Amino acid sequence: MDVQPLRGGRSRYEDAFERFDHANAKDPDRLIVDGLSQPKALVYAIRMTDRLTQFAPEASEPLRLAARCQHIRRWTIPRATFPAGRTGYRLWRKTLSVFHAKTAADILRTVGYDEATVGRVETLLRKDNLKSDQEVQTLEDVACLVFLEHYLSDFTLNRDETTVVEVLGKTWRKMSERGRVAALALDIPVDLKTLVTRAVR
Repeated sequence: MDVQPLRGGRSRYEDAFERFDHANAKDPDRLIVDGLSQPKALVYAIRMTDRLTQFAPEASEPLRLAARCQHIRRWTIPRATFPAGRTGYRLWRKTLSVFHAKTAADILRTVGYDEATVGRVETLLRKDNLKSDQEVQTLEDVACLVFLEHYLSDFTLNRDETTVVEVLGKTWRKMSERGRVAALALDIPVDLKTLVTRAVR
């Protein structure tokens, strides 16, 4: 990836990451990682970047930017503020995708990105043309891999196995074949891998 430096040695890319992370560091929800309490949204952003680097080291600059800010300031729009049920959930997710895209776009413009790049990041964050746009699909694969690796264990708590398998099946259908291969290769506990295998079948 060719990132052009700005005066002073910094780049727009570095400035964008710094601002994304600053925004996510304000998350009041915390996770214990390596013995330290850290903002949940910031931890997620870093995990997205790490997984993208492993899964698609050739990723373009807009895709790397989108991965870093996929859930930017997500906690400000709680699920509980939308109706219960599938319709409410879909409305919440749609609202979030538009919010993330706009929040990221404002930051990218502030650090000097051109409208073509800003628009591309917005497209990625809204997941427009999933399945037909390779980069959108890659971002979705990475998000699914991060969920399986880091969040599936907590997701299974207080949920019956049938529900978990159903959700995993939906996750599997959103992934590309390349993403599925990576998912089956994840180093996760045996009980979780068994659930994934059940969902696949």
